[in-house]
Amino acid sequence: MAQVRVGQDESIESALRRFKRTVAKAGILAEAKRHRHFETPIEKRRRKAIARRRRYPRR
Repeated sequence: MAQVRVGQDESIESALRRFKRTVAKAGILAEAKRHRHFETPIEKRRRKAIARRRRYPRR
């Protein structure tokens, strides 16, 4: 769970920006989007293969 404590002299806008950054780093929104619809095992394999190719490109 992402948490952000607002400082005394900190504006709400800057705290919200920090919160959005922590949520993005934690991958919470990406996880929620992935669970929005059921993903078949074939789709999972395909997604993981694409991520693997992105991580280790051919030389």
